[in-house]
Amino acid sequence: MEPNSPQGHKDLNFTVQPHEAEAYIALGANVGDRQQQLRDALHLLDSHPAITVVRASAIYETDPVGYTDQPAFLNMAAALRTSLEPYDLLHAMLAMEQRLGRKRDIRWGPRTIDLDLLLYEGVTLAEEELTLPHPRMMERAFVLVPLSDVLAEEHSLQKQVKEIAKQALQDRGEGIALWNTINWPGASAHSES
Repeated sequence: MEPNSPQGHKDLNFTVQPHEAEAYIALGANVGDRQQQLRDALHLLDSHPAITVVRASAIYETDPVGYTDQPAFLNMAAALRTSLEPYDLLHAMLAMEQRLGRKRDIRWGPRTIDLDLLLYEGVTLAEEELTLPHPRMMERAFVLVPLSDVLAEEHSLQKQVKEIAKQALQDRGEGIALWNTINWPGASAHSES
């Protein structure tokens, strides 16, 4: 028997899988075929070798926030499993935005696609390029309502997100309304927060 081999199992091959973390992102679009842009973004994310889209929320239509002289947005959220570290995931998402035609002309302005990293398992960051959890996430109905559709029941923010999302839907905060569900494996139905 070879030294250091498991006793009685000389030829076993072990593959060590990289650590995968759970991450949550927000997706939004208000230029072109908004629903198709969201679908294309999900496909790009899921086709990345280090990212799996685990759950996708329903799609919601919302009024623009900040710069309001622009069309309404379609927004959704997705739960991911990834072996990418937070900055690598952010950079992959920025590259996907560019591939889908994203132009950064006006802050909070019109966009073909917007991908925001909201939460990353076990990570709290406060740096110039990336802050986790997302710093304005808890203030935005267009983020919280879709996030409540996909956030794991055991997540520490679940109760708070559900409560704020439920109130936002009742108040129609930011003009939020269910638009459609998406045909995606692991898609979450609207949760009626």
